[in-house]
Amino acid sequence: MINTTTRAEIKGFLEGFVHGMVIEHKTPTRKASDIRPTRSYSAKGDIKPFHEALLPEGILRINEFERSFSTKLGTTFEERARLIAEGHYTQAIRGHRTEGKVSQDAIRIIEASVNWIGTNGMARPYTNIVKEVLNARGPRKVKRTQISDLYLKDTSGDEVFFEMKSPQPNKGQCLEVAERFLTIHAVRQAGPPRVRTYYAMAYNPYGADKGVYKWSFATRYMDVKNEVLIGKEFWDFIAGTGTYEELLEIYRDVGREKGPDILDQLALDY
Repeated sequence: MINTTTRAEIKGFLEGFVHGMVIEHKTPTRKASDIRPTRSYSAKGDIKPFHEALLPEGILRINEFERSFSTKLGTTFEERARLIAEGHYTQAIRGHRTEGKVSQDAIRIIEASVNWIGTNGMARPYTNIVKEVLNARGPRKVKRTQISDLYLKDTSGDEVFFEMKSPQPNKGQCLEVAERFLTIHAVRQAGPPRVRTYYAMAYNPYGADKGVYKWSFATRYMDVKNEVLIGKEFWDFIAGTGTYEELLEIYRDVGREKGPDILDQLALDY
């Protein structure tokens, strides 16, 4: 659950975030009803002459706002998660550094496992691969360091490491995460429940239930059941049942309050 202080902090952040985005995209030099003149050059490669010849400036501005808004909003979920987790864990850290020595035998198993996944897909439970890595304890060791997007530690000393990325990762991202997670287990010399590693997705683009998630790269190259937390499952994991709905309602509150103002400023130039 989300406490009152954290709720207010998230709401204040979102209000400021929306305001800043509107100011960034508001262009007072042209009326909303104007047709945008065709540009001769764009460093971003975003010229759409037929769209711009047909649609009013206000509609185009909202379209550009939505694309930029979606991208930048995705970068804020780590901090929202950390704030919410603070009230439920003894440590909640972004950009956590895990350092230690790993046997060369474990490194060979990690590399072989990642290569195998890249060729064959995640055709066996991720937890089995973790056990294989932990069983490799050769005498020759090398230092390894991994940075996690979010790290949580509870009162019993159990640790959870998260990568918080897009709900639609590519193949390379899936394999990179597997290597990072297996290295963390090798450094800590522990698996679940003492050390858990998850690819966290702030929302499920396919629906509310995890069962409907079907992004092909993730379902092929990750163990979605044991390695991935999606949407409601993730938010409820870090702060208890109902956290996802509470967080979504905070976003809805800000949307109800700020939505009309966004339309007025971007589409109507009020």
